[in-house]
Amino acid sequence: MNETHVHGVAGLKRHKIKTSGIVFMIYCLVAAGAFGIEEMVSISGPGLTLLMLILFPIFWAYPISEIVSELGSLLPSEGGAYVWAKEGLGEFWGWQVGFWGTIGTWLQQAMYVVLVAGYMEKFIPMSDMAVTGVKLLMIATFTIINLLGIHEVSKVSTVLSISVLAGFALVTVVGLANWQFSPMEPFMPAEAGLVDALGGSICIAIWMYCGYETMANVAGEIEDPQVIPKGLRIAMPIIALSYFLPTLAGLVSVGQWERWATGGDAAIGYMDVLISYLGPAFGFAFMIIAILSQCSIFNAYIASGSRGFFVMADDHLFPRFLVRLSKKRKVPAVSILVMAGFTVILCRWDFTTLVMATTPLMLYLYIALAIATRRLRKSHPVSERRAKGLYVIPGGNAGLNFVTALPVVIAIIAIYVNGTEYFISGFIMLIISLLGYLICKWRYGGLERIDPIKYPINPKTKLAAGDLTHISIYFILCGIAGFAGSILLYLYEGEWGEAYYIEQYGNGFFSDFWGMISVCRWGGMILILIGILALFLTRPIETNAANTTNAANTTNAANTKLFEQ
Repeated sequence: MNETHVHGVAGLKRHKIKTSGIVFMIYCLVAAGAFGIEEMVSISGPGLTLLMLILFPIFWAYPISEIVSELGSLLPSEGGAYVWAKEGLGEFWGWQVGFWGTIGTWLQQAMYVVLVAGYMEKFIPMSDMAVTGVKLLMIATFTIINLLGIHEVSKVSTVLSISVLAGFALVTVVGLANWQFSPMEPFMPAEAGLVDALGGSICIAIWMYCGYETMANVAGEIEDPQVIPKGLRIAMPIIALSYFLPTLAGLVSVGQWERWATGGDAAIGYMDVLISYLGPAFGFAFMIIAILSQCSIFNAYIASGSRGFFVMADDHLFPRFLVRLSKKRKVPAVSILVMAGFTVILCRWDFTTLVMATTPLMLYLYIALAIATRRLRKSHPVSERRAKGLYVIPGGNAGLNFVTALPVVIAIIAIYVNGTEYFISGFIMLIISLLGYLICKWRYGGLERIDPIKYPINPKTKLAAGDLTHISIYFILCGIAGFAGSILLYLYEGEWGEAYYIEQYGNGFFSDFWGMISVCRWGGMILILIGILALFLTRPIETNAANTTNAANTTNAANTKLFEQ
């Protein structure tokens, strides 16, 4: 095959991107402004919000950034999290992580299109057809930019990031120069307990710091992928400050913390700092900044999200047509266009529905990455990495324990305090993910097609060797999580859950709090039982398959040796 027509990861064109370009892309993927923190202020109170904006960079963002830096330095491959999980946990779990991360990105893509249309409607009355036109124009514009290549995406991200940072810097300067109110009073709402004040805003804080791993999805298109870990370590404190300082400035200059929100006629936010002290024209300019913010995230997310299934397809774990590259630019054009098409469909959903489907997936992903980090420490010793000049989480075993344990603990807490409907939505996505793996493995063959020695297949099940065990464990873990949820969600929402869900949803499954609790309880118990039975019943099948595979490998090795002689 002619080299110019090579498809898949091997045919990608590499670009020289400076550290600054990486930093701005990460800023777009993770933050692109402090929009969303307004909801934390009214839920948790000004004092607790500021405290969380100090603590979360230390106990959530820093550990995740360090995990991604170490994994990205060790395995700087296109596909990022999917590749790390595949190498650390195996083909089955690699597929799950790849699916969670990519679907989560695709759903978030649509969220930002919805937000842009919503922002524009506040200033320009539009018909439903006009709103649809705005969404389509936004999708088309940034799809074209991504089809040009990662270098162009980086340039656009840089321009948009500078604009957003400039807008929030102005809010910070103006707000702090007009300090009138105490930012710590009240510390939290008088009528709310600590658990209630923390519950809703923890999930917002986690969402505000999601996305560090997505930059690694395009590592295969960067000449020196080691620049990504360096960019992460620079971007993390910039993002933390871009959240804390404007929020502090807004609280001390306009106050009215109980009215802070992202939407509503009486809502207060960062824009009001400029309107109050510089005039309405600056408020309108800041609204443009808000639109640019969502556009910057959307632009970067197309680049990241389009690479997930592209790499999985290259590994024969997703439809093969996704590996096709554009002839001239050598970008995954088909994958980008497919993602754009799905965004057109998904952006018809409302913002809340998209968030509900997205958040649990990202939490599962971070748990898996923490475990993969520890597993890869065993297969790739630190001494060997340092000899190659690769980045390693500092602090020895204590540092490793700190950065891998905290995301797991915080993610588990967030899974349960996010709400019963979010918890069950996450379970639905876990079922879809499992079914997706089975279908793709049976249909396309998976890694056995690339390296049958390293990734042997079970001849009876046509799944990878060990998959029956992994699937059994998958059932058990899901069952434990579901049963625990029936207890923890009852303790957390039991006093007000019934009335809340009826008011929130009116009718249907999500309106029945006690019905959802029952599903968690009985569904969890059934899954645990199925998993335990499967673990014992399938063990002989896996053992026989392993013996057959070992015998075949021994024979092949002997034949190879004879041939060489």
